[in-house]
This record gives sequence, C-alpha cells and structure tokens, in this order.
Amino acid sequence: MTDVARLAGVSHQTVSRVLNNHPNVREQTRLRVQAAIKELDYRPNRAARALVTGKTQLIGVVAQNSTLYGPASLLSAFEEAAREAGFAVSVGRVKVLDRDSIAAAVERHRDQRVAGIVVIAPTSSAADALADVPAGVPLVTVDGDPERPTPLVTVDQAAGAFDATSHLLEEGHKTVWHVSGPADWFDAAGRVAGWRRALENMGAEVPPVVTADWSAASGYRAGQMLARMPEVTAVFCSNDHLALGLLRALSERGRRVPHDVSVIGFDDVPEAAYFIPPLTTVRPDFAAVARETLGLLLEQLSDGETARPQRTVAPLLVLRDSVAPPPA
Repeated sequence: MTDVARLAGVSHQTVSRVLNNHPNVREQTRLRVQAAIKELDYRPNRAARALVTGKTQLIGVVAQNSTLYGPASLLSAFEEAAREAGFAVSVGRVKVLDRDSIAAAVERHRDQRVAGIVVIAPTSSAADALADVPAGVPLVTVDGDPERPTPLVTVDQAAGAFDATSHLLEEGHKTVWHVSGPADWFDAAGRVAGWRRALENMGAEVPPVVTADWSAASGYRAGQMLARMPEVTAVFCSNDHLALGLLRALSERGRRVPHDVSVIGFDDVPEAAYFIPPLTTVRPDFAAVARETLGLLLEQLSDGETARPQRTVAPLLVLRDSVAPPPA
C-alpha cells in the first residue's frame, strides 16, 4: 500500500479509502490511485487485514445441500452480490436442516473468522437452530421465520400467492384448488396463507389443501386425484415442479389446460416458458433478496444494528398460456 501511495503521490490513508470505496475521495485522486494499483498489480493482503481487525472479507453462508430451484437461485444471487461488494463467500452445506447440523456449520464459519453469516433457513427446524448463535455475531436469515426477532429477508410469499389466486378468480373460476409444499416450510405456509386470503376476500369456497413435497412426482400424484374431479377448474401450485407433474396427470385424464383446467405455478423456473402450455407463474426477485440480505449484513458490520431488520421483496405474476376462463 505504501508503494501505491508513493506512485500515486497520496497518503496510504487515501489508498485505503479508495480500496474501501469511501465517498470522501476526489474522483481525480481515485483514478490516480486506481492507475497506480493497476500498474503495480497491487492486491490487498486479506490475511494481514484479518490479523488486524479480527475479521476477514469473507461471508459465511449456511444452506441445505439441495438442487431445489429457489434456495439454489438465492445462493447464486447472493454470491454475485457479495462478490460485487468485495466479499468472498464460504458456503457451508448441510444434508438436513436440523439444529445440530446448522449449529455445526455456523461454528465452522466462526472458526474461519468470517465477517458475518447468512443462513438460508426455510424450515422450522432450521429457524430453531438460530437460537444457538451467540449474541454479537452479525447474522441475517433468508426465508426464515417471520415471527423471530432476527434480521430477515424473504420473498413476499403470501402476496405472490394472493396475486396468482386472485388472477384465477378474476378469470371467472368459482374457486381455486391449491397443491402446497411441505407444511414445515415457511415458503409453503406463506403461499397457503395468500391463497386462502384471496379466496376469502372474493367470498369463494376454500377447498382443502392438497399437501405435497416440492417434486414433479408429488405434483403428478396430486394431479391424479384432482384430474378425476370435474369440479376442479383452477389449481394454484406452490412451485413450478408441482405444476409440471400436475400438467402430466391432467393430460393423461384428457383434461386440457387451460380449456378445462387453469394452472399457475410459483418460482418461474427457466423451463416454465417451455411447458405445454407455457406456464403462468409467480417470479421471485432473487437478485433483490440477495441485495437486501447483503445490505442488512453490512449495516450490522458498520454499526452493530439495523434500521429495518425484516424486509420482504415483492414477486411478479408472469402471465403465459396456462390460464383461461372456466369451461361453459
């Protein structure tokens, strides 16, 4: 850093401000320092910084070892946001989202002297584990329990489900059936709540929830039952893979989509636009969730607290060809 300061004709404090994107640096000075950094091929010594501050430019993430589209997309978006902010990410993957596994992953991150920790905690068992994190550790949960007083960022699941169900009712369907995700997932619970609120607001009958997991196979099994029920004309599925399984079950029974049954999913997986028919679905803004999560964490790192500890990100209803008015 001293070599960079000498070449740029500034103090080493000014070089430090440039490296940390401090706003109180004149643009001409910033450009001169950046040119010196490039000429000398200077790289900050992360190990030395960790010895001085007790923290690294490293963020620890705890996530389930899963290929589910939502959690995987959240993790990818957060890694990108952290990288743009100058942080590296260490991911601690756990096989199951239970208290012991998450507590062990958090301790491994603390041993790495991470600057802060993000836990993707979509289930009740994962949320329970957060009670074991020592006070003072900068921590943000993603898709966690909204009832816990911890910094949290989540997609507004209820709002997305409300919009999807309302759209089906506005098309003229008397009611909307729902194939939900696992009961212990906060995402699934939020989508059930939004679905039910839309039906109640419109004075529509509330059918029993068809509980499933997140897989296409589970959606297919639910669809085999729903396809035999002629009164079913509209179904909101808790994710797109459930909708995919449902589409196959309906097709096998000769129930055409959307002529006989309208279907909406959730997540907007990349393949959703290529289902037959292309699937109307709810698209979460994973990049916005990642930015909000990083922002909450950086607030804790700078002043130890957050101005607004719980933040929700609104999703978007994406209209395609799987919805139509009910058959006459």
